Amino acid sequence: MTRIERRAFSLVLDSSLSTATGEIDRREGIALRVGESPPGVGEATPLPGWTESLEACRSALSDVSNPRSALSILADRPAARHGLSLALADRAARRADVPLYRHLGGDRPVERLTVNATVGDGSAKETVEAAERAVSAGFETIKCKVGARSIGEDLERVRALRDAVGSDVALRLDANGAWDRREVDRALSALADLDVEYVEQPLPADDIGGHRAIADGSVPIALDESLAGRSPEDITLLADAADVLVLKPMALGGPDRVVALGRRIRDRGLDVVVTTTIDAVIARTGAIHAAAALDVKRACGLATADLLTDDLGSDPASVRDGTITVPQTPGLGTDGPWGGRDA
Repeated sequence: MTRIERRAFSLVLDSSLSTATGEIDRREGIALRVGESPPGVGEATPLPGWTESLEACRSALSDVSNPRSALSILADRPAARHGLSLALADRAARRADVPLYRHLGGDRPVERLTVNATVGDGSAKETVEAAERAVSAGFETIKCKVGARSIGEDLERVRALRDAVGSDVALRLDANGAWDRREVDRALSALADLDVEYVEQPLPADDIGGHRAIADGSVPIALDESLAGRSPEDITLLADAADVLVLKPMALGGPDRVVALGRRIRDRGLDVVVTTTIDAVIARTGAIHAAAALDVKRACGLATADLLTDDLGSDPASVRDGTITVPQTPGLGTDGPWGGRDA
Protein backbone atom coordinates (compact mmCIF):
# COMPACT_ATOMS: atom_id res chain seq x y z
CA MET A 1 0.00 0.00 0.00
CA THR A 2 1.30 3.46 -0.92
CA ARG A 3 2.14 5.59 2.06
CA ILE A 4 0.14 8.84 2.32
CA GLU A 5 0.77 11.65 4.80
CA ARG A 6 -1.67 14.50 5.26
CA ARG A 7 -1.06 17.83 7.02
CA ALA A 8 -3.79 20.41 7.45
CA PHE A 9 -2.78 24.06 7.23
CA SER A 10 -4.24 27.54 7.46
CA LEU A 11 -2.47 30.56 5.96
CA VAL A 12 -3.48 34.18 6.49
CA LEU A 13 -3.76 36.49 3.48
CA ASP A 14 -2.07 39.86 3.58
CA SER A 15 -5.39 41.35 2.44
CA SER A 16 -8.81 39.86 1.77
CA LEU A 17 -9.49 38.03 -1.51
CA SER A 18 -12.74 38.89 -3.31
CA THR A 19 -14.54 35.92 -4.86
CA ALA A 20 -17.98 35.28 -6.30
CA THR A 21 -19.04 33.93 -2.91
CA GLY A 22 -17.58 36.66 -0.71
CA GLU A 23 -14.37 37.79 0.97
CA ILE A 24 -11.67 35.30 1.99
CA ASP A 25 -8.99 36.26 4.49
CA ARG A 26 -7.15 32.95 4.74
CA ARG A 27 -6.39 29.85 2.68
CA GLU A 28 -6.98 26.48 4.30
CA GLY A 29 -6.09 23.12 2.88
CA ILE A 30 -4.19 19.87 3.13
CA ALA A 31 -0.58 19.22 2.19
CA LEU A 32 0.14 15.68 1.00
CA ARG A 33 3.23 13.51 0.82
CA VAL A 34 2.77 10.32 -1.19
CA GLY A 35 5.00 7.27 -1.53
CA GLU A 36 8.63 6.68 -0.62
CA SER A 37 12.07 6.65 -2.22
CA PRO A 38 11.34 9.31 -3.27
CA PRO A 39 8.05 10.75 -2.00
CA GLY A 40 6.08 13.36 -3.91
CA VAL A 41 4.31 16.36 -2.41
CA GLY A 42 0.97 17.86 -3.33
CA GLU A 43 -1.51 20.43 -2.07
CA ALA A 44 -5.29 20.55 -1.92
CA THR A 45 -6.50 24.08 -1.15
CA PRO A 46 -10.21 24.43 -1.97
CA LEU A 47 -11.64 27.80 -2.97
CA PRO A 48 -15.39 28.48 -2.57
CA GLY A 49 -17.09 29.04 -5.88
CA TRP A 50 -14.37 27.17 -7.76
CA THR A 51 -13.92 23.79 -6.07
CA GLU A 52 -15.51 21.57 -3.48
CA SER A 53 -15.66 22.77 0.12
CA LEU A 54 -12.81 22.20 2.56
CA GLU A 55 -14.94 19.64 4.40
CA ALA A 56 -15.70 17.74 1.19
CA CYS A 57 -12.04 17.86 0.16
CA ARG A 58 -10.85 16.63 3.56
CA SER A 59 -13.42 13.81 3.53
CA ALA A 60 -12.44 12.73 0.01
CA LEU A 61 -8.74 12.60 0.83
CA SER A 62 -9.29 10.75 4.10
CA ASP A 63 -10.86 7.87 2.14
CA VAL A 64 -7.91 7.50 -0.26
CA SER A 65 -5.71 4.44 0.17
CA ASN A 66 -4.54 4.03 -3.44
CA PRO A 67 -3.71 7.51 -4.84
CA ARG A 68 -3.42 6.52 -8.50
CA SER A 69 -6.75 4.71 -8.69
CA ALA A 70 -8.38 7.53 -6.72
CA LEU A 71 -7.73 10.11 -9.45
CA SER A 72 -10.72 8.97 -11.50
CA ILE A 73 -12.91 8.70 -8.40
CA LEU A 74 -12.12 12.31 -7.45
CA ALA A 75 -13.24 13.76 -10.78
CA ASP A 76 -15.84 15.97 -9.05
CA ARG A 77 -13.46 16.99 -6.24
CA PRO A 78 -10.97 19.17 -8.14
CA ALA A 79 -8.95 20.38 -5.15
CA ALA A 80 -8.56 16.86 -3.75
CA ARG A 81 -7.65 15.52 -7.18
CA HIS A 82 -5.17 18.36 -7.62
CA GLY A 83 -3.36 17.41 -4.43
CA LEU A 84 -3.02 13.76 -5.37
CA SER A 85 -2.17 14.31 -9.04
CA LEU A 86 0.51 16.86 -8.15
CA ALA A 87 2.09 14.55 -5.57
CA LEU A 88 2.13 11.64 -8.01
CA ALA A 89 3.59 13.79 -10.77
CA ASP A 90 6.24 15.18 -8.43
CA ARG A 91 7.25 11.67 -7.42
CA ALA A 92 7.37 10.45 -11.02
CA ALA A 93 9.45 13.42 -12.15
CA ARG A 94 11.89 12.90 -9.29
CA ARG A 95 12.24 9.25 -10.24
CA ALA A 96 12.90 10.27 -13.85
CA ASP A 97 15.38 12.92 -12.64
CA VAL A 98 13.66 15.71 -14.60
CA PRO A 99 11.88 18.94 -13.62
CA LEU A 100 8.14 18.51 -13.28
CA TYR A 101 7.35 20.56 -16.38
CA ARG A 102 9.41 18.18 -18.52
CA HIS A 103 7.56 15.21 -17.02
CA LEU A 104 4.27 16.99 -17.89
CA GLY A 105 5.31 17.12 -21.53
CA GLY A 106 7.34 20.29 -21.88
CA ASP A 107 9.56 19.74 -24.89
CA ARG A 108 12.23 22.37 -24.25
CA PRO A 109 13.97 24.03 -21.29
CA VAL A 110 12.02 26.95 -19.81
CA GLU A 111 13.91 28.87 -17.15
CA ARG A 112 11.59 31.83 -16.57
CA LEU A 113 7.99 32.80 -17.32
CA THR A 114 6.50 36.24 -17.73
CA VAL A 115 4.05 37.17 -14.96
CA ASN A 116 1.61 40.00 -14.41
CA ALA A 117 1.17 42.31 -11.45
CA THR A 118 -2.34 42.85 -10.10
CA VAL A 119 -3.69 46.17 -8.85
CA GLY A 120 -6.94 46.37 -6.95
CA ASP A 121 -10.07 48.49 -7.32
CA GLY A 122 -8.83 51.58 -5.50
CA SER A 123 -9.25 55.16 -6.64
CA ALA A 124 -7.63 56.38 -9.83
CA LYS A 125 -4.75 57.80 -7.78
CA GLU A 126 -4.28 54.57 -5.82
CA THR A 127 -4.49 52.49 -8.99
CA VAL A 128 -1.86 54.58 -10.76
CA GLU A 129 0.48 54.51 -7.76
CA ALA A 130 0.23 50.71 -7.47
CA ALA A 131 0.83 50.28 -11.20
CA GLU A 132 3.82 52.61 -11.17
CA ARG A 133 5.37 50.59 -8.34
CA ALA A 134 4.85 47.41 -10.36
CA VAL A 135 6.39 48.90 -13.49
CA SER A 136 9.36 50.13 -11.44
CA ALA A 137 9.79 46.54 -10.24
CA GLY A 138 10.02 45.35 -13.85
CA PHE A 139 6.47 44.18 -14.59
CA GLU A 140 5.39 44.72 -18.18
CA THR A 141 1.81 43.49 -17.75
CA ILE A 142 -0.66 45.03 -15.28
CA LYS A 143 -3.96 43.41 -14.39
CA CYS A 144 -6.45 45.91 -12.99
CA LYS A 145 -9.62 45.00 -11.13
CA VAL A 146 -12.78 46.71 -12.41
CA GLY A 147 -16.49 46.22 -11.82
CA ALA A 148 -16.79 47.27 -8.18
CA ARG A 149 -17.34 50.90 -9.23
CA SER A 150 -19.50 52.55 -11.85
CA ILE A 151 -18.51 52.20 -15.49
CA GLY A 152 -17.63 55.89 -15.57
CA GLU A 153 -15.33 55.62 -12.57
CA ASP A 154 -13.63 52.52 -13.95
CA LEU A 155 -13.06 54.15 -17.32
CA GLU A 156 -11.49 57.13 -15.58
CA ARG A 157 -9.20 54.78 -13.67
CA VAL A 158 -8.16 52.88 -16.80
CA ARG A 159 -7.48 56.09 -18.75
CA ALA A 160 -5.33 57.38 -15.89
CA LEU A 161 -3.56 54.03 -15.73
CA ARG A 162 -2.79 54.00 -19.45
CA ASP A 163 -1.52 57.59 -19.34
CA ALA A 164 0.72 56.76 -16.37
CA VAL A 165 2.36 53.56 -17.63
CA GLY A 166 2.56 54.42 -21.31
CA SER A 167 2.02 52.30 -24.38
CA ASP A 168 4.74 49.72 -23.70
CA VAL A 169 2.94 48.16 -20.72
CA ALA A 170 0.15 45.68 -21.39
CA LEU A 171 -3.11 46.33 -19.53
CA ARG A 172 -5.63 43.66 -18.62
CA LEU A 173 -8.93 44.35 -16.90
CA ASP A 174 -10.74 41.85 -14.68
CA ALA A 175 -14.43 42.53 -14.08
CA ASN A 176 -15.13 39.26 -12.21
CA GLY A 177 -18.51 39.02 -13.97
CA ALA A 178 -19.76 42.32 -12.57
CA TRP A 179 -21.25 43.90 -15.73
CA ASP A 180 -24.53 43.22 -17.49
CA ARG A 181 -24.95 43.22 -21.25
CA ARG A 182 -25.87 46.93 -21.42
CA GLU A 183 -22.90 47.92 -19.30
CA VAL A 184 -20.46 45.72 -21.18
CA ASP A 185 -21.37 47.34 -24.50
CA ARG A 186 -20.64 50.78 -23.06
CA ALA A 187 -17.42 49.65 -21.41
CA LEU A 188 -15.99 47.86 -24.44
CA SER A 189 -16.83 50.75 -26.76
CA ALA A 190 -14.91 53.16 -24.53
CA LEU A 191 -12.01 50.75 -23.99
CA ALA A 192 -11.42 50.18 -27.70
CA ASP A 193 -9.04 53.14 -27.90
CA LEU A 194 -7.05 52.27 -24.75
CA ASP A 195 -5.13 49.29 -26.14
CA VAL A 196 -6.39 46.78 -23.57
CA GLU A 197 -4.88 43.29 -23.96
CA TYR A 198 -8.17 41.74 -22.85
CA VAL A 199 -11.09 42.11 -20.48
CA GLU A 200 -11.41 39.10 -18.21
CA GLN A 201 -14.87 37.77 -17.34
CA PRO A 202 -16.87 40.92 -18.17
CA LEU A 203 -20.25 39.16 -17.81
CA PRO A 204 -21.53 36.67 -15.22
CA ALA A 205 -20.09 33.15 -15.42
CA ASP A 206 -23.25 31.55 -16.78
CA ASP A 207 -23.84 34.14 -19.53
CA ILE A 208 -22.01 32.25 -22.26
CA GLY A 209 -24.36 33.61 -24.91
CA GLY A 210 -23.49 37.15 -23.89
CA HIS A 211 -19.79 36.41 -24.14
CA ARG A 212 -20.27 34.87 -27.57
CA ALA A 213 -21.99 38.06 -28.70
CA ILE A 214 -18.99 40.23 -27.78
CA ALA A 215 -16.16 37.79 -28.54
CA ASP A 216 -15.53 39.14 -32.03
CA GLY A 217 -15.49 42.78 -30.96
CA SER A 218 -12.69 45.32 -30.81
CA VAL A 219 -11.55 44.31 -27.32
CA PRO A 220 -10.38 40.70 -26.71
CA ILE A 221 -12.25 38.69 -24.07
CA ALA A 222 -10.90 36.20 -21.54
CA LEU A 223 -12.99 33.74 -19.55
CA ASP A 224 -12.15 32.69 -16.00
CA GLU A 225 -15.12 32.09 -13.68
CA SER A 226 -17.06 30.57 -16.60
CA LEU A 227 -14.69 27.58 -16.52
CA ALA A 228 -15.50 26.60 -12.92
CA GLY A 229 -17.33 23.28 -12.60
CA ARG A 230 -17.18 22.50 -16.31
CA SER A 231 -15.68 19.37 -17.82
CA PRO A 232 -12.68 19.67 -20.16
CA GLU A 233 -15.02 18.89 -23.06
CA ASP A 234 -17.40 21.69 -22.10
CA ILE A 235 -14.52 24.12 -21.64
CA THR A 236 -13.22 23.32 -25.11
CA LEU A 237 -16.63 24.28 -26.49
CA LEU A 238 -16.13 27.83 -25.19
CA ALA A 239 -13.78 28.53 -28.09
CA ASP A 240 -16.33 30.84 -29.73
CA ALA A 241 -16.98 32.81 -26.54
CA ALA A 242 -13.49 34.17 -25.83
CA ASP A 243 -10.01 34.83 -27.16
CA VAL A 244 -8.18 33.62 -24.04
CA LEU A 245 -9.02 31.08 -21.35
CA VAL A 246 -7.64 31.41 -17.83
CA LEU A 247 -6.62 28.01 -16.45
CA LYS A 248 -6.39 27.43 -12.70
CA PRO A 249 -4.86 24.04 -11.81
CA MET A 250 -6.58 23.86 -8.41
CA ALA A 251 -9.99 24.51 -9.96
CA LEU A 252 -9.44 22.16 -12.89
CA GLY A 253 -8.15 19.20 -10.87
CA GLY A 254 -4.39 19.23 -11.33
CA PRO A 255 -1.50 20.32 -13.53
CA ASP A 256 -1.92 17.26 -15.74
CA ARG A 257 -5.43 18.37 -16.63
CA VAL A 258 -4.32 21.94 -17.26
CA VAL A 259 -1.61 20.86 -19.68
CA ALA A 260 -3.93 18.52 -21.57
CA LEU A 261 -6.70 21.12 -21.69
CA GLY A 262 -4.32 23.90 -22.70
CA ARG A 263 -3.22 21.92 -25.72
CA ARG A 264 -6.79 21.20 -26.76
CA ILE A 265 -7.72 24.86 -26.41
CA ARG A 266 -4.80 25.95 -28.55
CA ASP A 267 -5.87 23.47 -31.20
CA ARG A 268 -9.19 25.35 -31.29
CA GLY A 269 -7.40 28.64 -31.94
CA LEU A 270 -7.56 30.15 -28.46
CA ASP A 271 -4.71 31.25 -26.22
CA VAL A 272 -4.29 30.44 -22.53
CA VAL A 273 -2.81 31.85 -19.37
CA VAL A 274 -2.23 29.92 -16.14
CA THR A 275 -2.97 31.40 -12.73
CA THR A 276 -3.01 30.31 -9.12
CA THR A 277 -5.98 30.46 -6.77
CA ILE A 278 -3.80 32.20 -4.16
CA ASP A 279 -2.29 28.88 -3.14
CA ALA A 280 0.54 27.89 -0.85
CA VAL A 281 4.00 27.17 -2.24
CA ILE A 282 3.36 23.56 -3.33
CA ALA A 283 0.37 24.30 -5.57
CA ARG A 284 1.79 27.65 -6.66
CA THR A 285 4.97 25.95 -7.89
CA GLY A 286 2.87 23.27 -9.56
CA ALA A 287 1.05 25.99 -11.52
CA ILE A 288 4.41 27.38 -12.63
CA HIS A 289 5.40 23.96 -13.96
CA ALA A 290 2.06 23.61 -15.79
CA ALA A 291 2.60 26.98 -17.49
CA ALA A 292 6.17 25.98 -18.38
CA ALA A 293 5.00 22.67 -19.84
CA LEU A 294 2.64 24.66 -22.08
CA ASP A 295 5.41 27.20 -22.73
CA VAL A 296 2.92 30.02 -22.19
CA LYS A 297 4.16 33.26 -23.73
CA ARG A 298 1.54 35.60 -22.28
CA ALA A 299 2.06 36.86 -18.75
CA CYS A 300 0.58 34.44 -16.21
CA GLY A 301 -0.94 35.10 -12.79
CA LEU A 302 1.72 33.22 -10.84
CA ALA A 303 3.37 35.97 -8.78
CA THR A 304 1.04 35.57 -5.80
CA ALA A 305 3.38 34.53 -2.98
CA ASP A 306 3.37 38.02 -1.49
CA LEU A 307 -0.40 37.80 -0.95
CA LEU A 308 0.24 35.40 1.95
CA THR A 309 1.70 36.46 5.28
CA ASP A 310 3.38 33.06 5.68
CA ASP A 311 3.76 29.84 3.69
CA LEU A 312 4.19 26.07 3.89
CA GLY A 313 7.90 26.03 3.10
CA SER A 314 10.69 27.58 1.09
CA ASP A 315 9.80 29.12 -2.25
CA PRO A 316 11.98 28.04 -5.22
CA ALA A 317 10.40 30.50 -7.65
CA SER A 318 11.70 34.04 -7.27
CA VAL A 319 10.09 36.97 -9.08
CA ARG A 320 12.42 39.40 -10.85
CA ASP A 321 11.79 42.01 -13.53
CA GLY A 322 8.30 40.75 -14.25
CA THR A 323 9.37 37.12 -14.61
CA ILE A 324 9.27 34.11 -12.30
CA THR A 325 11.79 31.29 -11.95
CA VAL A 326 10.88 27.83 -13.18
CA PRO A 327 12.62 25.31 -10.87
CA GLN A 328 15.05 23.07 -12.75
CA THR A 329 15.71 20.51 -10.00
CA PRO A 330 14.07 17.07 -10.33
CA GLY A 331 10.38 17.12 -9.52
CA LEU A 332 8.43 20.06 -8.19
CA GLY A 333 11.34 21.86 -6.55
CA THR A 334 9.85 22.39 -3.09
CA ASP A 335 9.40 20.12 -0.06
CA GLY A 336 6.51 21.99 1.48
CA PRO A 337 6.08 21.58 5.25
CA TRP A 338 8.30 18.52 5.41
CA GLY A 339 11.45 20.49 4.72
CA GLY A 340 13.28 17.46 3.34
CA ARG A 341 12.84 14.45 1.12
CA ASP A 342 13.34 11.72 3.64
CA ALA A 343 10.66 9.07 3.40
